[in-house]
Parts: sequence; structure tokens; C-alpha cells
Amino acid sequence: SGADAVHPGYGFLSEVASFAQKVLDAGATWVGPNPKALVDLGDKITARRVATFAKVPPVPGISQSISDMRLLLDFAHTHGYPLMLKRTDGGGGRGITLVHNDDELRGFYMNHDALQGGDLDEYFVERFIDKGRHVETQCGRDSHGNFTVYSTRDCSVQRRHQKLIEESPSPAVSRSQRKKLMDQVTKAVKAIGYVGVGTLEFLLDRDGRFWFMEMNLRLQVEHGVTEMLTKIDLVKWQIRVAAGVPLNFRQQDVSLSGACLECRINATRPGTLTMLHVPGGPFVRFDTYLVAGTTVSPYYDSLLGKLIVYAGTREEALRKMKAALCELMVEGIETNIAEQLDLVSRPDFMDGSYDLTFLEGE
Repeated sequence: SGADAVHPGYGFLSEVASFAQKVLDAGATWVGPNPKALVDLGDKITARRVATFAKVPPVPGISQSISDMRLLLDFAHTHGYPLMLKRTDGGGGRGITLVHNDDELRGFYMNHDALQGGDLDEYFVERFIDKGRHVETQCGRDSHGNFTVYSTRDCSVQRRHQKLIEESPSPAVSRSQRKKLMDQVTKAVKAIGYVGVGTLEFLLDRDGRFWFMEMNLRLQVEHGVTEMLTKIDLVKWQIRVAAGVPLNFRQQDVSLSGACLECRINATRPGTLTMLHVPGGPFVRFDTYLVAGTTVSPYYDSLLGKLIVYAGTREEALRKMKAALCELMVEGIETNIAEQLDLVSRPDFMDGSYDLTFLEGE
């Protein structure tokens, strides 16, 4: 094709170090962090150690593989149940198991025992933060050392660890908390010398403390929320940074006024698109791959599109999202549009008091 650069999108391919290295070996530019960073930070255990080195406290856990049952029980009896057992290479909610007592912990250990062909070496353990909130920071650093935190996002509306709604700024995070979190992120990214666009993910507990979870070394699915809020084209700057162009703005130039909401529109059953009507109006955006005749298969991700709205206040953004969901029409494919309208209309979402238990049991 004559291309001299490769942008891997925001799927799992974007975090495959061997692919990044092959692109570089072919003489092309890799639009993303270098393969060494993908190896060092793509592994969640290593990322926890890096965060500790940068003095950004991770969720209490064991920063090593869990092949020792006594170590697991000692941690459980010190920190209490429930515990989260997570795959080091997990993402998008994959590879997470919640255990509530010694019997469940022993059962997990026996089912994954490496001596029986299991994969215990691929798991680590963290304390479960009850009624926490998932807050993340989108940031970027160029090869000249310029660094910016673009925005924070709240991604606490999840079902089985899969995000459904994102918003920025988080209604649970005060201005002073946001400043503290941004300072922590700045410290961590500079300590590791990271170059590119990335996202640091945190759990916010009920006492207002932030705990580092992981770093995503790619453009997030929900990057449009930050773009709408800040009016900064993250993909453009991702490409420019890869080309060696310095950021032409500083932290104080990034506007964080107003509010932005995103609803993920998912297929609930396979089908073929017969009609699509996209809502219009100022500050309404629908990112999608759908065109007439598109067939949705059961074998791939169910995400059809991302409906994003921006307004001067959260209340106005909520009204705009409800109107946009009512206008969005997808025929031929069953979707979760009606469910999303229900979620953003619930009192505990509208008042901003929701947390990661918002859809518990649903």
C-alpha cells in the first residue's frame, strides 16, 4: 500500500508487543508506545510494581503470580473477603473471578493448579473494593517530554465488568480530588518515561481514596468522551506524537468545563441492518461502523456504536442524551437502546450517586 505508519485502533491488537515490533522491523512507524513499554506495562503485575515505584498506590494485592496457596490464604485472612483473582493479560472485563470465602478460594486454586495443566501463573490477587467507582485518566506525553492529562472519566456503570456508560467529569470526584489524581498520574507517567496516549485506571473507594488498577497503553474505546469535553482530537495528536511533533498546548490550555456522557449501543442479538437513523443537533456524536446491509455476527464484540453528547451542565447533558436515545433508530438488529434510556433515567444515575454495584444482579 505504500503506507509508512500503522495505527492499530483501540482493540487488543494495539497492545500486542510482537506486532508493534514487526511494524518497526518493516521500517514503518508504530502509532503507539514502543514494544518495551507494551511488555513492561501491559502485564498487570508489572504495572502494579511500576505504580508502587512511582508512589501511586495500587489496589492492595499481591504483586506476583498466585501459585502458593498459603500466600493466598494469608492475604485473604489479613485483608478479608471478597477477593478478586485477575489474569495478568486480562482486559475488557475478561479473566476476573470474585471469591467470597476460603472454600471458593481453594476451589479456584484447585481448578487452575499448574500441576494439573492450569494457569495459576497467569493470575494475581487484589482486595475487592466494595461500592467503589471506576475513575480513569486519559493522558498523553510526547517524545519531547511534554505531558498533559486530558480529562478524567467515570466508567462505573458496568455489567459483568463490561462498561455501558461513561461520563466526564465524574460526579463523585471533587475539584480538589481531581487535582490530586492528576498530580499522581503526572508523577507516574513521568517516572516511567511513557510516550504516547494512554489511560491510567483507578478505583475510588467510599473514603475518597484512589487506588491504581492498571494502565491501558492505547486509545480507549471511550476516548470520544474526552474529545467532546476538551475539543482535542486525540487520534490526530496520537499520530502527531508518533511522528515526533511536540504537543502545542499545556495543561492550563485544556478546558474541562461542561459535561459529557456516552452510552455504548450494543447488539443483543445478531441480525442484518435494514435502517439506521442517527440523531443530530449540536454536540451530539455517534461513532459507528454500521452501514445499510451490515450483518452483525455472534462471534465478535457486540458494540455497534457510541452515542456521545456534550452540554454546559450535567443536567443538560442528561436531557440531551435521553432525547438522542429516543431519536436513534437501528432496525434489523436487536439493541440495548431501550435499556440505556432506562439506565440514564434511574434516580441514582441522575443524581450521580451510582457506583460499581449499580447493575449488580442484573
